[in-house]
Amino acid sequence: MLTLAMGLLINAYGQDQERKWNLGLLGGTSEYSGDLGNGFFDFNSTTLKENWVAGLSLSRYVNASFDFSVMGTYGQKWGYYRTLTDFSGEMTQFSAYFKYKLNNGYLVSKESKIAPYILAGAGYMKTTGSNIQGGDDFPLIVGAGVNFRLSKVIGINYQATMGYLNSDSRDRLSGGQFNDATLIHTIGLNFNMGKMNDKDGDGVADEKDKCPDTPKEAKVDKKGCPMDSDGDGVLDYQDACPQVSGLAETKGCPDKDKDGVADMDDQCPEVSGLATLNGCPDADGDGITDSKDKCPNVKGTLELEGCGDRDGDKVKDEEDKCPDKAGLAKFSGCPDTDDDGVMDSEDLCPDKKGSEATKGCPDTDSDGVVDNIDKCPEVAGLPANSGCPDTDGDGLNDSADNCPNVSGPTSNGGCPELKVATKQLFEKALQGIQFETGKAVIKPLSYPILNSIAKVVTDNPTYKLTIEGHTDSVGEDGANMTLSQNRADAVAKYLITKGADPMRVSGVGMGETKPVDTNINAAGRARNRRVELKVEFLE
Repeated sequence: MLTLAMGLLINAYGQDQERKWNLGLLGGTSEYSGDLGNGFFDFNSTTLKENWVAGLSLSRYVNASFDFSVMGTYGQKWGYYRTLTDFSGEMTQFSAYFKYKLNNGYLVSKESKIAPYILAGAGYMKTTGSNIQGGDDFPLIVGAGVNFRLSKVIGINYQATMGYLNSDSRDRLSGGQFNDATLIHTIGLNFNMGKMNDKDGDGVADEKDKCPDTPKEAKVDKKGCPMDSDGDGVLDYQDACPQVSGLAETKGCPDKDKDGVADMDDQCPEVSGLATLNGCPDADGDGITDSKDKCPNVKGTLELEGCGDRDGDKVKDEEDKCPDKAGLAKFSGCPDTDDDGVMDSEDLCPDKKGSEATKGCPDTDSDGVVDNIDKCPEVAGLPANSGCPDTDGDGLNDSADNCPNVSGPTSNGGCPELKVATKQLFEKALQGIQFETGKAVIKPLSYPILNSIAKVVTDNPTYKLTIEGHTDSVGEDGANMTLSQNRADAVAKYLITKGADPMRVSGVGMGETKPVDTNINAAGRARNRRVELKVEFLE
């Protein structure tokens, strides 16, 4: 049972508003009072040996003064042995009662390790055995107890529970109602369960936390408030010197010369100075401490040991090529306005940051072509292409290349050219693919040319073929559009049956919208009834 109890200790602290449940594991003894006499609080060896009980209790926090509890006990014996007459049996009892806690903050402190209480309620008792008048009882319950807190998670409990039975015959004698009574003494371990609400995670429950929003890094006192160990008004978690009294301006550390630099960081702790110089003085304000300044009363520079720099660029006036204009030592005192490492006199773009490689001019896309001559300044390209990219390397910029990922001649917009034989085949297909009149059924005489087209598509995996179906103007527009779509689909389907990739072959109906000749005469209408093949090049 102890193993079970220890398993229930997760998040346990003390049964209160934050941890509302309590589990008790108990054992003890029962004592009799009735027609045969009164054995209450008579802890003789026989009673302790024969009248043992064991049980469990479960309590629920109600408020600071009250808990509600249930308890179940089982006793192997219940009897009285101090007269010639004795009786014994088995006793099972369940009881429910309210506990009034004396450590409610009015009588005893809530934090007391010793927590006494009184209780009252009712219960059910079942007695059996050959030497006892067995039966069911509904006793009135009163009692008292005390909890001893051993730690934040476990305690010891002693409780005396008196039950007045509604029957007066359990000892086989009858002297009046409620004359038979039993007193159960228990002692055991109790475990307080429940999750503690601690919003700021400082180990102090929100109910008791006087500073509920304390930062996690702060060390707190019993009230949950940040500590100030050295009493200097700077809280420990903000105090760089929490054990030594100091000033708020120096994060709680001492500052003997009161210059705003803590003594531990002050290289001149006895003399007020500047924070930028680690607490040391600088009479002429040149950034050099007086102890190291060869001209302590004349403003100078560090490199010149505090002397001679009219334009303040840390270059001696006699060595400064630009003595009246602040510059950089590496450029002999001359400026680099855009701070790109190229001095203004040699910088082609003195007001725009660049690099030495581009003579001080910017190159946004880092392609080696400066922005002012780069036709594609935001996209890295080639110097030969004025800074523009040519992904397929065909000599045509991507922005002007109709097929930027497939190499082709400039004369064809950067796309590959179809072979002469393929062009001739597609020209032949214009009138060579024929259908039954008014239908989308391909005539067998068209099969040879379609077979040739299928081979071209399968042999060239970069081709994506679009089949356009066209009609003359005879008939309704809608009917012509449907017929042209069906004929284009019929050609596409035929090519797919001959091995063409379905993902690279598609048909589209154009109806009578794109004639290539007049629809007035038969010859013109014949040319308008055609199938055009167009190729798009895939990457």
